[in-house]
Amino acid sequence: MGNDGGMFFGGGFMWIFWVLIIVVIVVVLKTVTGNDSQGTATKGDSPLEILQKRYARGEIEEEEFNRRRKKLEE
Repeated sequence: MGNDGGMFFGGGFMWIFWVLIIVVIVVVLKTVTGNDSQGTATKGDSPLEILQKRYARGEIEEEEFNRRRKKLEE
């Protein structure tokens, strides 16, 4: 009697609530720390490999790619 909101947070809905909170926290942390599968570089990538990947994704133009490649090869 007199417990208007107790039913919602009392039974199975409480588990759903906490699972959703945990999922949101994990997604936010992955976004903030940048742990996504489309990272620019991995530990073993050389500077030239990183440059080639950026060019392949269209992040830089051909002139910029050639200028930076020549600079790396000096």
